[in-house]
Amino acid sequence: MAQETTKKVAFIASYLPRKCGIATFTSDLITNTTLAAGDSFIPLVVAMRSDPSERYHRPVQFEIRQQIRSDYASAADFLNFSHVDLVSVQHEFGLFGGEAGSYLTGLLKRLKAPIVTTLHTVLEDPDESYRRSMQELCDCSTHLITMNERGIDMLRDIYDISGDHVCLIPHGIPDLPFVDSNYYKHKFGLDGRRTILTFGLLGKNKGIENMIQALPEIIKADPSVMYMVLGMTHPNVLKLEGEAYRFSLQRQVKRLGLDQHVRFYNRFVEDEELHNVLCAADLYVTPYVNREQLTSGTLAFAVGTGKAVVSTPYWAAEELLTQNRGQLVPFQDPQALGQAIVRILQDDVLFYGMRRRAYDYGRERTWPRMGEAYWECFQRIMSHMGGKVTSTSSLEPATTTELPDPNLDHLIRLTDDTGLFQHAEFTLAQRRHGYCTDDNARAVILMTRYHAQYPDPQSRHLLDTYLSFILHAQNEDGTVRNFMNFDRTWHKDEPANDALGRFLWALGTVMTQPPASPYVSIAKEYFDRSCRHIQKQYPRGMAYAILGLCDYLEQFPGASDIKRALELAADGLVRQYDENHSPDWPWFEDILTYDNAVLPHALFAASKTLNHPRYLEVALVSSQFLIETCLSDTIPRLIGCQGWYERGGQPAAFDQQPIDAASLVLMLKAAYESTQDRRYLTLQRKAFDWFLGINDLHTPLYDFRTTGCHDGLTANGPNLNQGAESTISFLLSLLDVLDVAALHEKPETEPPILIKEILTKNKTTPTPVEELNN
Repeated sequence: MAQETTKKVAFIASYLPRKCGIATFTSDLITNTTLAAGDSFIPLVVAMRSDPSERYHRPVQFEIRQQIRSDYASAADFLNFSHVDLVSVQHEFGLFGGEAGSYLTGLLKRLKAPIVTTLHTVLEDPDESYRRSMQELCDCSTHLITMNERGIDMLRDIYDISGDHVCLIPHGIPDLPFVDSNYYKHKFGLDGRRTILTFGLLGKNKGIENMIQALPEIIKADPSVMYMVLGMTHPNVLKLEGEAYRFSLQRQVKRLGLDQHVRFYNRFVEDEELHNVLCAADLYVTPYVNREQLTSGTLAFAVGTGKAVVSTPYWAAEELLTQNRGQLVPFQDPQALGQAIVRILQDDVLFYGMRRRAYDYGRERTWPRMGEAYWECFQRIMSHMGGKVTSTSSLEPATTTELPDPNLDHLIRLTDDTGLFQHAEFTLAQRRHGYCTDDNARAVILMTRYHAQYPDPQSRHLLDTYLSFILHAQNEDGTVRNFMNFDRTWHKDEPANDALGRFLWALGTVMTQPPASPYVSIAKEYFDRSCRHIQKQYPRGMAYAILGLCDYLEQFPGASDIKRALELAADGLVRQYDENHSPDWPWFEDILTYDNAVLPHALFAASKTLNHPRYLEVALVSSQFLIETCLSDTIPRLIGCQGWYERGGQPAAFDQQPIDAASLVLMLKAAYESTQDRRYLTLQRKAFDWFLGINDLHTPLYDFRTTGCHDGLTANGPNLNQGAESTISFLLSLLDVLDVAALHEKPETEPPILIKEILTKNKTTPTPVEELNN
């Protein structure tokens, strides 16, 4: 029953470790809403990313690049398919991309869940683009939250927005004790000093130069005064102007001879250190130069901890400091600022009375109380709305060039209403061997791609059958069963297998080429459940999973958890390579067995998705080893399963298997996509021709009469049986070759692929390359 009442709330905002006030606010909001809601609340963050180097952790599950418009639509689809119950937006102009942040409204219009937007800024005199953007934002929102009464008045008077869907929830304040600042001063070497504090991200609008200008008169009255300026330069200011503002303040301090009275702390502080600094301060100052600031987290913190406050009269300060909770002084008036501070420091009655009134006021606005207020608001909206119903853009199948129609007749013969049979005797399905997830997952990949090109009812029916089978194979804990008997019972004590990896690859394929948008939601749900088991896979299972992870990120590029899982898996394959390769054996293991090409294939895909040069490096070198092993002669020679190919030995000549030809075809397409080297397309066609008779026995493996594929090439000819794996291998290869047929033009001469050339173009050089190309 508990699960039925659990609500998933998504937050669209900046988030830690990004260094900005919205990121800190969102973190505090989630922490305290969690305290209020307990197990009834699951947070999910869509983080606005400002720096590619930022590394997010849970609850961040998706990242949006500010100016990449497609990221916003992708984020909306991610949230819809995640079945969130409500979306909380932390809105600040400048945080979102497009004209006046208009990309955000495109995201919100696609959402199905109700939207609660917290307005951190409301402009008093907006130009037309900002007015339109604000009005569209409000139209998209089920509920609006402002942090003070003035915000409610501005929405009504300027934007004609009022009613029950607008409410006031103040900025949260840390729940800290009312303390004697002398106890905390010792932590900072400030014993015996009267301390004045300004903290927050630095920029010219902070007006700190006015406070420094006021200091000489303050110090005359109290020589013990120390002014602390805590905070790094705002990242946006840093990008445009560098540290010019901070350096100008430091020069001003030096010019006025205030070196012993001013300290700059140039860093973004964590909550614990910030709390200690606040407790050590006697007086807090915000000498801001602009009136148009509706909220101030730093001022709210100072009031809540019971600091005596002097501030210029910007909007947030006017409301927080009424009723003698602080002292307001005119903008850019150092003399008035200094006089107010001296008066407070010299009058204990005024000083302690101001502190007490501020602290008492703050008790009503502590973060735990604000967490309760937000949770009550969320619950009220979710109970009334039951999920907002809006029209969303469906995900259309990929548009592709019209291609010849591969024949599905034999695949249909091998399929019943449960799924795809594993084996056949000639063309007759062998029911006694039952079914397996491996083959049905391959079939999902095939039919997803096929249906994207030929969206007919028959292909949709086959896809549904195979997809239904593999979804049923998933256990509650996300593990996957492989072998099913004909009576639909699962085998017990299964041998180790790669079913989970193929399962994830299949679901990733569905997510990138869904026949209808609901398929994405289903595939994502099952994928997310199994993702945590990837690290337990053997190398091939890991490789299949990597391909699924890459497809997931193609649909949802900002999915942080998936990105981290992909990095771990790809790093694992590279580590496997590093531990086993040598100059004459650039491979991941001591033996080449089945489906070898999927290992470099996976690293090609990972390098393209993550733009990681080391993945490309290993993919190029290991794929070249396979090319030289299997495709260096005039005809392709696959490694036979009767002995395989051990380090120091010779490749087995037979039995050659269709899955190895298909694996090469898919790998070579991935190599081309990563390098744009057209010679890989020539090699791809060469590998595919193995099916058509360009092989050691000059015998086609594909049966043009039955439309099935023989299970292998033995020393005596083709294996007559035409089972699931071999038929799917042929059809997948055919689709891949047809995909690039228009690009493929075999050159008159075919120079060898030199990995050094490709790596130089991609600005990386591996160690085994020279040995490979000598």
